[in-house]
Formats: sequence, structure tokens, C-alpha cells
Amino acid sequence: MNDYYKILGVARNASAEDIKKAYYKMAHKYHPDKGGDEKKFKEINEAYQVLSDKDKRAQYDQFGRVFEGAQPGGGPQGGFDFQGFQGMPGFNFEGAGFENLGDLFEEMFGFGSPRRARSKKDLKRGKDIQIEIEASLEDILEGKEKIIILPKLIQCSRCQGTGAEPGSEIEECFSCRGAGQVQQIKKTIFGSVTQNTVCPECQGEGYKPKKPCNVCKGEGRIKGEEEIKIYVPAGADNNQIIKIKGKGGAGRRGGGSGDLYVRIFIKSHPVFQRKGDDLYAVLPISFSQAALGAELEVPTLEKKNIVLKVPAGTESGKILRVSGKGLPHFSSRGSGNLYVVLEIKTPKKLSKKQKELLEKLRQEGI
Repeated sequence: MNDYYKILGVARNASAEDIKKAYYKMAHKYHPDKGGDEKKFKEINEAYQVLSDKDKRAQYDQFGRVFEGAQPGGGPQGGFDFQGFQGMPGFNFEGAGFENLGDLFEEMFGFGSPRRARSKKDLKRGKDIQIEIEASLEDILEGKEKIIILPKLIQCSRCQGTGAEPGSEIEECFSCRGAGQVQQIKKTIFGSVTQNTVCPECQGEGYKPKKPCNVCKGEGRIKGEEEIKIYVPAGADNNQIIKIKGKGGAGRRGGGSGDLYVRIFIKSHPVFQRKGDDLYAVLPISFSQAALGAELEVPTLEKKNIVLKVPAGTESGKILRVSGKGLPHFSSRGSGNLYVVLEIKTPKKLSKKQKELLEKLRQEGI
């Protein structure tokens, strides 16, 4: 296991201020944007996330690890915890003119804007979409295909997603000269700072249609709908999510489409109750059937009744198991079981003859 104190180059009794100073020094040295070692940078960030927190540090000193649901090192993108910067003596970032402290930190050390890390491919990619569909127990018994009509952004048919009028060229953005970024000068407490930002003219792509498409106005996509086939797998669970790659929103100007995430909700059934891959059903029986025994038909999801033998002397609430008549296992072979709960029904209305017979039974002690 990594020694966090050794990674930051500080003693185990180092003060919080010493740890903070060591972290900024090491982070500056090993940051990937400065040509540093990315793996080493991640280790430095992980060490700081633990040692800069009083409770985490106490756990680490005692047990050699931090007991949390999430592992250390999950700070802001890029690996820095800018909250620690806020408390440094003499620093007051209010009114500094930056959207966030990340911009200021990047500019101070010359790492460039965090937006630079976003590729043009990411800028053009369409959005992911999440929807919900209902499925019945019968649907997931063997798996079923469902067809939906999904409203979303689709590729423009006029320009085929390029964003340009047919016959028009795609040219370099005049504002950023193809870089996808422009420079802005901001006044801060440290003086004027040059900051790279996404070009507002081309939205960071570096290129734009010479003549935008009349239909999509240069976007390469329009509002529409698509017919999508969704396969609900056998044994699917409630709230299970299925990912369908490339069926989300269309990307901008020919960018890749997002993905579609389908959440499955299993509807309640009038006969069967699901518990995992097992099914439970209540079967009403008469007193005479329970006392003398009987062979009764029991429904199944396959809509084929099976014969179930009720033993003589059965009490109400007894559960009989029918192997393999539940739902199929999602990730393995085989199926769950069907459990039949026997429930003795007491008649509310009796004929004259039935009353006479029951009276004789009562006289016999039954």
C-alpha cells in the first residue's frame, strides 16, 4: 500500500500547512499538462485528499487506510482540491472575475484552460437519453422485443449532418483560426491574466459551414423521432438498465450520437408475486380437499396448467414447491421455482344439505 506521507515528501507529524505546501509543489511539478508523470500526479492527489482531511488522516494513521464508500482521490476533474486553496493566508478570491477557482489555478501555473482537455469529438457528440418502459412477467419469461417511437434530435436529412447547405464548403473559423479557442484577458488581484476559452463562433470545433443549412441552421441535426427496437432480456430485474449504443441524441455537425439508457419497470401480476427469480401464487382449496387430499390444476406463466397433488391433512398456509417453474436466471442457466401457497377457504353460504352434512361431521368430532 502506498505511503501517503512518503509520496508528498513530508514527515508523519507534518502540519496541515506543510502538507498543503508540499502538495502544491508536487502537483505543479508532476502535472501532465506540464509534461509530468500522470500516474505520479494521481498518487499525489490521492495522498493529499486523505492527509488534508482531519478525520481521514486520523483513520489512515491508525489503520493504514480510509474506510469510506468511495475511494480517496475523487476530487475535481484534473485532480486538484481547490477548497484547500481558499483557506491559504492572504488569499481572497471573491470578485476575482473567474467563473471558478479552477480557472485561476490553471492560469497561475500555466496549465492552460481546463476546457482545452475537451476534444472536438466530445464537443460534437450528442446527448445520452434515459427512458423508462414497462414489462410484464410474461415479457421476461423468454425475453421480448418492444418497439417505441422516441422523440429526440436526429440527423438533418438535407445536409446529412454536416450543417452546410448542399454544395457549400466547410471552412476554418475566422475567429479562432481553427484552434477552437480564443484568448480573453481578465483583470484579477494578480493583474491581467490571459485565459483560453471555447470559441463562441464555432463552439470549439475550429470549423464552420461557409453557408449554413437552411433546415438545421448549421447544427446538422433537427428535432424529430426515431423508431427503436428494444429487447427486454429474459429474467430482467425491476429497475434494470439496458444500454443501447448510438441511439441517443444526434451529434452536432456529424458528431457521434449519444447512447440510450432504458430503465425497465416490471408490472405487478394479478396471479404471481415475484421474489428474485421465484414466483409465488395463492391457491384456494376447500376443507374437504385439505382433509382428504386432492389433485388440482395450478396456472403457470406459460399459460399451461400443471397438476399439483395436495396431500391429505394439509393445513392452511402450507407451501408446495414446483421446481423450475419460476423465472429464468438473467446471467446463468436455469430458472427459479414456483411456490404455491395453499389457503383453505371457509364457505360463507351453505345449502341445507351441506349444513346437515357438516352438522354430522361436528357430531363425529370433525
